[in-house]
Amino acid sequence: MSSVWLLEVNNFYKNREICTFEFNQYLIKPTEVKKIVFLLAITIFSCSPSPSNNKASEFENVLESYYQESLSLYKLKATYQGDTRYNDTLPNYLSDGFKIKAKALYTNYLNQINTFDDISLTADDLLSKKILLWECEMNLKGMEFQKELMPVDQMWGFQLNFGQLASGAGAQPFNSVQDYENWLVRIEGYLDWLQSAQFNMEKGMKTGWVLPQALVIKVLPQLKDMTTVDLDKHLFYSPARNFPASFTQEDKSRFSSAYKAMVLDQIVPAYIVLHDFMANEYLAAARTSSGFDALEGGSAYYDYAIQYYTTTTLSADEIHQLGLNEVARIGQEMMAVKEQVGFEGDLNSFFDHVRNRKELMPFTDPQQVVDNFYAIQKKMLPQVNKLFDLQPKTPFEVRRTESFREASASAEYNPGSLDGTRPGIFYVPIPDVEKYNLFSDEDLFLHEAIPGHHFQISLQQENQDLPSFRKDLWYSAYGEGWALYTESLGKELGLYEDPYQYFGMLGAEMHRAIRLVVDTGLHSKGWSREKAIQYSLDNEAESEASITSEIERYMANPGQALSYKIGQLKIRELRKRAETTLGAAFDIKTFHKIVLESGCIPLEYLEEKIDSWILLKKTNG
Repeated sequence: MSSVWLLEVNNFYKNREICTFEFNQYLIKPTEVKKIVFLLAITIFSCSPSPSNNKASEFENVLESYYQESLSLYKLKATYQGDTRYNDTLPNYLSDGFKIKAKALYTNYLNQINTFDDISLTADDLLSKKILLWECEMNLKGMEFQKELMPVDQMWGFQLNFGQLASGAGAQPFNSVQDYENWLVRIEGYLDWLQSAQFNMEKGMKTGWVLPQALVIKVLPQLKDMTTVDLDKHLFYSPARNFPASFTQEDKSRFSSAYKAMVLDQIVPAYIVLHDFMANEYLAAARTSSGFDALEGGSAYYDYAIQYYTTTTLSADEIHQLGLNEVARIGQEMMAVKEQVGFEGDLNSFFDHVRNRKELMPFTDPQQVVDNFYAIQKKMLPQVNKLFDLQPKTPFEVRRTESFREASASAEYNPGSLDGTRPGIFYVPIPDVEKYNLFSDEDLFLHEAIPGHHFQISLQQENQDLPSFRKDLWYSAYGEGWALYTESLGKELGLYEDPYQYFGMLGAEMHRAIRLVVDTGLHSKGWSREKAIQYSLDNEAESEASITSEIERYMANPGQALSYKIGQLKIRELRKRAETTLGAAFDIKTFHKIVLESGCIPLEYLEEKIDSWILLKKTNG
């Protein structure tokens, strides 16, 4: 990825009026030339005439044009935003035709955005330019690899995402006659995708780009569930079991018949074909290795995945060592909690104690788990105002993860619609309620809900000052980094009074630190699935079943698991830098506002924002 910078320092002296300010020697290191250039630019722009209205309008038009063209191409993206224009169509994301269109989109706007001189843009527009360049460059780079030859997996496969829509409880609306008709047409695109998925996997079998056997084994029961002919149990028939009250009897009868035919004549046969192919042919060709470094070109893909998910240039070796250091540090904090509760024995024994402590598994009904999260929300909300001026308006719900994907799912947050009419949803898997351990529930709520994902994503979507294309951008290092950072705010929010809940927070942080070790271990150091599982068991209190699911998650999507800790460490670093530099002038509400106000951005640009704020705060007093 190339970085775009305003101008060299000498060009500023030649072409623009320089405002006078004093550099803080403790804030900016002599070697941080790139940051100095950015901070100079920010100050210069604050003292210079605004760009012409015509140029600004032209730039805004390009951004809006990119946004609309991207929605037209990625039609599900529009659906998730609450934009219903494309709800009756589904492009085949695996087709050559789609890839040609995607490449043309990114190439076109890469060229267009580069026609705007940095000096002609406001600071906000300059940030938008840099972000769009990053988007285009990274997406084009990603097309150089063969990841699409593994389109189906147990955690990230599109078939799971589409299943959520099919349930009638996801982003695809089922409120009107037109909504029901839209879905019947959209299904045709999904059937094309299923055929292309098999075709791609057949190609992968010839090149070696195939899933590990362990992941195929997890996919098979997911596909098998979709082959049932019992309409009362079939996921894709769900909308026909839950008609809106406004529907006439004629509407209900017509769509009952249409959805029955769709399920029995289209969906079930398609899933039978895919299941049988994966069970009878693909499984035998699946690899025994666990990581991408075993694939031809896999190491290069992993380097790309690291850059994409962390928005940094860190190497696998650097991240691995960082993970080892963090595991050691957090382990010492865990020892302190073990001693606090008076447990005798080593830390591994304490992990087993926490995993199996009956007092931490009190639930007998899944609804009790959901209710407990609402109780956590009620407890900490009064403290939120002390840390945040900027808060979202989008409503929020807690739901149990759907049964068809619950066994292999992790807790997750699904954003609300851009207009706020569809709430943000925190999904929690409860496959066996009597074994559900609540020791980390306070921490989990902070991460997935408030002030984690729900705050960050909703504020981004509600921000009317952002250009449209930035309202739904997702950079995992920023988004997951923010959510992990918020876990450390528990005591400030009135939580973690129970040492087991605080241990849960440490456990969650340890879990993300372990990810740095095992993800890089799997994909750059030849680690087996079993070695990664054992390393996790030795260093955290999660159950073996949960750990196994997590390791298999990293096997399916290399690099994503790195983003949490990398982002959290950067936000922590920036907060400490601001607190140290500003002293009594530091304000936590303002810091959080600065971090959140621009939405998801690559970490380098977040650091630039915080450094410029610190500098201006220090300069202006």
